Order: sequence, then structure tokens, then C-alpha cells
Amino acid sequence: MEIPLVSIITPSFNSEKFITETIQSVQNQTYKNWEMIIVDDYSSDATISIVTKIALQDNRIKLFQSEKNSGTGIARNTALTKCKGRYISFLDADDLWKPKKLEIQINFLKNNNLPFTFSFYDCINEQGKELNKRVEAPRNLSYRQLFFCNYVGNLTGIYDVNYFGKITISSIRKRQDWMLWLTILKKIKSVQPIPESLAFYRIRENSISASKLNLLKHNFAVYRRFHGFNLVFSLLCMTGFLFTQLLIKPRYIKNTKASI
Repeated sequence: MEIPLVSIITPSFNSEKFITETIQSVQNQTYKNWEMIIVDDYSSDATISIVTKIALQDNRIKLFQSEKNSGTGIARNTALTKCKGRYISFLDADDLWKPKKLEIQINFLKNNNLPFTFSFYDCINEQGKELNKRVEAPRNLSYRQLFFCNYVGNLTGIYDVNYFGKITISSIRKRQDWMLWLTILKKIKSVQPIPESLAFYRIRENSISASKLNLLKHNFAVYRRFHGFNLVFSLLCMTGFLFTQLLIKPRYIKNTKASI
């Protein structure tokens, strides 16, 4: 029985507080045939020394260093050139996977003959405490739905290189994950998520998602520069985006404590 290699792309930048736990969550996977490609984006803290020490003990972990700080998009693209796996998966340097994440996803892809999937995920704070919040998604996510809201958590997406090839996104510095999923959904039209939480997303005080103004700015850039829309149409798209954020997406954010 074929056990395909999964390539895990992890950009890092000044991640000394979190990177060890992130790597351990990969090492704890029940699915063992993986490689973890970490591209450090010119960190000034102890990230490189921490990863180097771990990599010496586990040859599935490979570290590459950028010569200057270029952003997570460039780091992910650099990692993509190093990947050897049939499947490409993503995990940022402060997020965590649950132990059966890869096993469940690979089985789901193979059993349903799918080239792409993602899952729900739970949220934790900067200290790693669970926030009793689960982010879900439509059970049959269409390109149109994704166009107005990024329902796919970057730490949960996985795609088949045999079907798509290696997909490079480089038009703007932020929101590359959304652009990647849009590229994929434009080809396959819709995707089925795995309807359970397989990962923990860490909400940090200085993150894009924590700054609503920055989030709006970067999302507008997706419509303006990635899609190439003119100013007026991009503003109309942002109206649809805001409508989705205010009235539709909240339906997919669950209070897990209340549901127990």
C-alpha cells in the first residue's frame, strides 16, 4: 500500500517562543511519511539555533535561511522549490496540528479521490490556552463563497501536486494563502472540508487577523492586484466581503464550550 510523502511548508520569523511546540506537533503525527521544510525569513532571535538543534536529531526536518526579510509569501515559495512530496501542506511557525491531522486528511483525499481538502480548526491565544472557539466552513465550499471570504485555514489546507503541480503565488506580500485557495477552487469549482477540527490556530496580538484595519487593506489588495479588478469593482467586491464577514461567516464560528 502506497504511503505518499507529505511536504509541510513552514515559514518562520522570530518564532523562538513557538517553533519547538509547532515542530513537536508534526513529530507527533500518526502519519510518519512527511518532510518539514522550514524557511527562516531572516530571524534575529534564536529561531535558527532551535530549529538546527532539532533538525540534527530528525532528518525529516530541513532548514533553509533567507538572506533578507522578504515576507511569508516569498518564504513559502522558496520552500515549495525544496518540496519532494506528492502532497503539499502548510503550517505556520506558531500554529499546531492535532496528532491525527495528516492521517485523517490523506485517507480522506484517497478514499474520495480528491485533489484538495481542508478541515475545521480551533483557536488558542498567544499563551496556548484554548479560546473555546472553532472555525468551521460550508460543507461544500464553492469558488464564489471563497471569493468573498477565506474559509480555509492555512494550517489545514493540503493539495495533490500530481493534480495541480506546485502552485506559486507571488503577486502581493500578504494573503497568499487565500490567493492559493482561490487558484485551486477556480480549477475544481468546489471542495469538501473534513468536518472536524484537526489543528490549533494561535491568535497573536500583532497578527494580521488581530488587526481589522490591516486585514481590510490586504484583502482589498487581493481584489485589486491579484484579480486585477479596477478600483470601482474592487470596492464593490469589498462590500460583498464585508457583508459576508458581518452576516454569514459568524454562522461558522462556534463556541465549543457552549456545545459540550
